[in-house]
Amino acid sequence: MLLFLMLLVINVDGLTCSAGDPIPVPHQWFQPGDIIVGGMTSQFIYHFNEVFFQDHPFQNFLGIPDVIIKFYQHALALAFAVKEINENLQILSNVTLGFHIYDSYYDAKMTYRTTLDLLFKSQKFIPNYKCDINKNIIAIIGGLGSATSSYMADIVDFYKIPQLTYGSFVPQNIHRTQISSFYCMVPSESKQYAGIIQLLQHFRWTWVGIFAVDNSNGEHFLGTMEQLFSQNGICSACTQRIPQLAHWDNLKEILEIASDIYLPLIDDRISTFIIYGESLQVLWLAAVIFLLSGMKEHLSPGKVWIMTAQSDFVLTGMQRNWNSQLFHGAISFTIHSRELLGFKKFLQIIKPSWTTEDGFIKDVWEQAFDCLFPELRELMSDNDACSGEDSLGNLPRPLFETQMTGHSYSIYNAVYAVAHALHDLFSLRSNQRNWVACKRSLCQGLQSWQLHPFLQSISFNNSAGETISFSESKEIESGFDLMNLVTFPNISFQRVNIGRVDGEAPEGKELIINEDMIVWHRWFNQVVPISMCNENCQAGYQKRKTEGKKFCCYDCVPCPKGKVSNKIDTDCYKCPEDQYANHEKSRCILKRISFLSYEEPLGISLASVAVSFSLVTLWVLRTFVKHKDSPIVKANNRDLSYILLVCLLLCFLCSLLFLGQPRKVTCSFRQSAFGIIFSMAVSCVLAKTILVSLAFIATQPGSKMRTWVGKRLAVSIVLACSLLQTGTCTVWLSSCPPFPELDMHSVNEEIILQCNEGSVSIFYCILGYLGLLALASFIVAFHARKLPDSFNEAKFITFSMLAFCSVWVSFVPTYLSTRGKAMVAVEIFSILCSSAGLLGCIFFPKCYIIVFRPKLNNREHLIRKMTE
Repeated sequence: MLLFLMLLVINVDGLTCSAGDPIPVPHQWFQPGDIIVGGMTSQFIYHFNEVFFQDHPFQNFLGIPDVIIKFYQHALALAFAVKEINENLQILSNVTLGFHIYDSYYDAKMTYRTTLDLLFKSQKFIPNYKCDINKNIIAIIGGLGSATSSYMADIVDFYKIPQLTYGSFVPQNIHRTQISSFYCMVPSESKQYAGIIQLLQHFRWTWVGIFAVDNSNGEHFLGTMEQLFSQNGICSACTQRIPQLAHWDNLKEILEIASDIYLPLIDDRISTFIIYGESLQVLWLAAVIFLLSGMKEHLSPGKVWIMTAQSDFVLTGMQRNWNSQLFHGAISFTIHSRELLGFKKFLQIIKPSWTTEDGFIKDVWEQAFDCLFPELRELMSDNDACSGEDSLGNLPRPLFETQMTGHSYSIYNAVYAVAHALHDLFSLRSNQRNWVACKRSLCQGLQSWQLHPFLQSISFNNSAGETISFSESKEIESGFDLMNLVTFPNISFQRVNIGRVDGEAPEGKELIINEDMIVWHRWFNQVVPISMCNENCQAGYQKRKTEGKKFCCYDCVPCPKGKVSNKIDTDCYKCPEDQYANHEKSRCILKRISFLSYEEPLGISLASVAVSFSLVTLWVLRTFVKHKDSPIVKANNRDLSYILLVCLLLCFLCSLLFLGQPRKVTCSFRQSAFGIIFSMAVSCVLAKTILVSLAFIATQPGSKMRTWVGKRLAVSIVLACSLLQTGTCTVWLSSCPPFPELDMHSVNEEIILQCNEGSVSIFYCILGYLGLLALASFIVAFHARKLPDSFNEAKFITFSMLAFCSVWVSFVPTYLSTRGKAMVAVEIFSILCSSAGLLGCIFFPKCYIIVFRPKLNNREHLIRKMTE
């Protein structure tokens, strides 16, 4: 496996050491130059020795280790960048770049060994001795995997050599030790975390499976994602570890992991899976799922695979015929890249004969085109011999891509970053010396640590027109591209750019996505997949946590009374005061304003009754005035009868103040007018009963009560009782008068426009005083009901007060138990009934005699009744 480890070496004349026994030499690619760009590349698998060969996870039936051909582009991107720089006279003029590329074989021991080779080896390997002064290392570019980068940093940082990683994020141990010589050619991983969360939120995927590589980086990813999930309403449906380097000969291990993977894959609720790992882990996972699809039933092929930027969709030579439909519609975060002018043409001209220093191309060519070069031709037919004239551009994209990948783009920019830093360093020195004359001495005195200040402040435009610079944390200032993988039956695929993660966008707005361009897996029939623990709670319902399960798994329960939810999966909320919940509890409806108006039937009926009784009262008053000299009118104080009739007329009319929209004036005066007028009417009744009783006593011989019977007593009683009520109302209006208000809560669907009584205690004092007057009148009239008077009103007053008290006693509980217009109607009804009771019981018998029995309305009848 190749893990690019690229370094810059200054070539000067000198001797090489010759000590120690010969050791096996890893695959490498060497290109000479004044400055050598060399490196170690990841996930190119080669046979190194018999021990490594036996343990290696990928090898074909000939015993030749499989090669991940796609990563050969990384080496070619390095060669292309070096070629461009050497042909550019504007940068590092009179200096040619070269490079070393070594393979780490995806093995820690080999990574350490190859790194030491790069630092110290010429022909023989003597650790910590530089016997070849032609190899003065300036910088290292690598590696693709975070583990490889970490292993390299253990050695490289000790010598303060700049290390530019091009495919991995900063390893966790790098963060802990704060290595100063580590530069990241990929953006901050936190931006990828933000992009993943926003992608899941965009499609409302809340029940997500995670496959993570089984190492410290995978552990860090799981811990970070679990924290972000809980903060953003997302749950991990399952978490499965992927072996960092699995061996297919360990069948027991494979079957155990495959069994764990099988369960979430058959769960229809989990449609979305995140794969965190490098390309080798994705390749291994694809192989396991491919194996399961042939062994297990009910394995749903329709899944959305979200891949992180470390991984790529790859196949080895022996897997060229695998069905790639599994990843159809996958969404991949990739390192941002752009096409470089001339790069595709450069790839087309690559042939096995183009350089003798390329130690990789023979193996790449044999497995890419399924052929053999002459040394192995005896094992194959002539038709299987490599012609060397094939083109890499004709290979399927899972094997090799001519479109520049994000990793290759990072390598390209890394080479240019080092070149520009060297150019700035040499330019600074050339200001003090003549460059041509002192080139040799400048190169000899150059130390790798001197490059750090220039790298940290580097900023340049590459050939694609993009600005390349590092942040304060030595990470490239860029974002991620969001790619949609569209596969085809001929094993090819196409990457469709559907958006990006903008590193400069405000927090929470980093993801920019074009949903219309996404091609989903055919299983979903181009409908956005659903990945949830249970169905959405529709409008009118809210979530209720299910005990023992994650918060993403919930029950849907109806909203409580007075609350609604108008969107899917939202909590119920209370409607505004001026609105109420509909029957389905899915929306708020504006409440209608309610008051007892003249236009509605109840208002019309009450107003008609009030006017009718007013007209009847006027007729009675006219009748009494017309027959004012008749005995029946003159009996029981004619003036009190007039006052009482006028008061009853006003009582009927004052009920009209309770109808219509409550306003400040009507609210202020309607209860006061009702209280004063009714107190005056009841005072008149009380005065009548008192006068009847006194008149009977005064007629007895020797009684001294004769002087009390007269108009003065009647007027005094009416005025005294009325003035007390008037004083109470005056205090009420001056201190806390009634006022109009909106009652939002009494009735669910209405806003009641009503009068607030201001002081409820004073209002009930007024009613209590009326009740006290009525009770007094009833008691006095009850005792005087049998007095021998032909026109004695006591019995009629008794009935009128009985009706009056019955109405108002029943009024109180009814009034307190009703709301809105019903409350107003109850009070109007009580006013009309009590007033009609007084009018009917006291005056209708007299009117009957006056109108229908006029013969009874004479003095003779009065005297005859008295003598009887």
